[in-house]
Amino acid sequence: MPSITADTFVAQVRGRTPAPVYVIIGDDDQEKSMLATLASEVVDEELRAFNVERLYGTDKTTTAEAIVEAARVLPMLGDRRAVVVLRADRLLKPPRKKADDEEDDAGETEPALSADALLAYVTKPEPMTTLVLVADDIDRSRKLGKALVKQAAIVECWGLKPGKEVKGWDLPQVARAAQAWVKKQATEAGKQIDAAGTALLAERAGTDISRLRGDWQRLLLYVGERTKITRDDVAEVASPETSQDDWAVTNAIERGDAATALRQLAMAFDAGAAPQMMIGQLGWWVRSKLPGIAPGRVKAAVDALLRTDLDLKSSLGEPRVLLERLVVELAGRR
Repeated sequence: MPSITADTFVAQVRGRTPAPVYVIIGDDDQEKSMLATLASEVVDEELRAFNVERLYGTDKTTTAEAIVEAARVLPMLGDRRAVVVLRADRLLKPPRKKADDEEDDAGETEPALSADALLAYVTKPEPMTTLVLVADDIDRSRKLGKALVKQAAIVECWGLKPGKEVKGWDLPQVARAAQAWVKKQATEAGKQIDAAGTALLAERAGTDISRLRGDWQRLLLYVGERTKITRDDVAEVASPETSQDDWAVTNAIERGDAATALRQLAMAFDAGAAPQMMIGQLGWWVRSKLPGIAPGRVKAAVDALLRTDLDLKSSLGEPRVLLERLVVELAGRR
């Protein structure tokens, strides 16, 4: 079954046309929590005390059998029941055993917590129950994961990101999503934030929606009753920059922004990035991206890349200095 958006989930729940089984995954914990709470709205408000059950996957008693037993209970007085399982990662993405442990016929290692009962339920769910499983992710290589992808409605909550993984070419879209989020929050709060402040807030959040939410809340506390928010306000409150993405350096180079590229390179080094890893990323960008952006610069970029790689291997300079010089050249500046 194709993945659905959070808005579609809300529409189905409030329209009383829910799917039998939902799986809510992603790293946006706030949105996941909101959707999990909203799931109770499939049941009439006066009957929720009887027909809404919340379980926690971290509890030892929350086994696959216990979840299925709760889901098979018929609703009391009404026509629908909701069972919400929070923190269900032990079932949906359990840790794998060592390679020498017993494996099943599909070549996968059996999880410590049996999921057989839940696997059988997913293929034939109770029509009067809405089962909602909430986790960080699912293991799509296991039998249960495959069954859920096929039979359940998957709701993905990755915050600002288009998906779990973020590539360098996704970052402009992420930045636009972050800025749109900030503008929406400002309007709802009765505030005005200038373009520079919006851009800085989005830049410092990177791909992390939780960080963006936290910075915004601190910003509101900082400005108090003031209705206008400036870039200086954001600079005072927003969390200091960190390297948010492995492709931050190449993304800045692509924009021709040498200053940002150098700053991101410095943060990568401070975080312990290996020089050869950095040169590998830059090499990928030169080979894969630069020909479509500025074909006339490819030869010089390849020469600079090879020279830097040779200098690194020959220890002909401080690695950080050599890579800084390369970054400036790739950004189109001498």
